[in-house]
Amino acid sequence: MNVMITGASTGFGKLTADLLLEKRHTVVASMRNVNGKNKKVAAELTAKGATIVELDVTDEASVENAISEAIEKAGHIDAIFNNAGLGVLGIQETFTIEDWQKVFEVNVFGVQRVNRAILPHFKSRGTGLLIYTSSLLGRMVLPFYGPYNASKWALEAMAENYRVELNPLGIDSCIVEPGGFPTDFFGNLLQASDAARADSYGPMKDSPKQLFDSFEGALAQNELQKPSLVAEKVLELLEMPAGERPFRSPVDKMGMGDPIVGYNEQLENIMKGIYGNFGMDAMLNLNE
Repeated sequence: MNVMITGASTGFGKLTADLLLEKRHTVVASMRNVNGKNKKVAAELTAKGATIVELDVTDEASVENAISEAIEKAGHIDAIFNNAGLGVLGIQETFTIEDWQKVFEVNVFGVQRVNRAILPHFKSRGTGLLIYTSSLLGRMVLPFYGPYNASKWALEAMAENYRVELNPLGIDSCIVEPGGFPTDFFGNLLQASDAARADSYGPMKDSPKQLFDSFEGALAQNELQKPSLVAEKVLELLEMPAGERPFRSPVDKMGMGDPIVGYNEQLENIMKGIYGNFGMDAMLNLNE
C-alpha cells in the first residue's frame, strides 16, 4: 500500500514510517525543514526506502505541492495518515487567542488542508483511506491541556463528518486515539503566552507542571505503554480489508483507554439509531 504520513520526523509518525517500511509498504514521509533540522531523519528514512517530501500543514501552498509531489513520485496514494500535531501545557485562561490559533492551525486546519488536497485523487480512483491521530483527550478532557483538548474534539467531529460524506464514495476513515506516550511530543508542548494570568489561581498555578511531572513518572514506570503500539495499530488498520476497519481505535495501557472503548461503542449505537430513524444508515457503511 502507498501511504503518506504527515509529521513523519518524530514520534508516532516516525515510528509508523519505520514499521511500514519494514513491512514493505511504500511510504511518503512528509515533514518540515527537510534540509534543516530534519535533514538527518530525512536521510535515515530515505536510506530505508521512504520518499521524503517537504510539508508544512499550516501553509496551503506547501500542502498542495507536497500532495502533488507525493502522487507523482509514488504513482498514487492509497492512504493518508494525518499525524502532525501540536500539544500544550498550562491553565486554559493563560493561552491567548494567538496561542489557540497556533494549535488549531496544526491540529484542525492543517488536517483540513491535507484532506482537501488528497481527496480529488481519492475520488478519481474511487478508493482511499484517511487515518487521523486524535487522542483520548478528543473524547474527554484533562486539566491544563485546554486548547489541545478542544482541537482534538474538533478533529473528531471533522473525521466523523468526513466519514459519512465519503463512505458512499468508497473512501474509508479511521481515528486512532492514543493515550499519553513517552515520545518527544511532550518535549515540544506550546507554553501559554500570558503566564501572568496564572497568578490569580493561587497555589493551582503550579499544578500544570506538577501534573506533567507526575504523568511522566507514571509513564516511565509503565513498560506496557510503548509508543510502538500506535504504529502497530496504524499498520493493522491499513492491512484490514476495506469495510471492516473500526472507525475509532483507542490505544492505551494507562487505564484511560478501556472506559473510552465503551463510550465509543455507545456513540456508534446512537449514530446508527439516529441515522436509521432518518433512513441514512447506509452512510455509516463504506460503499466498496
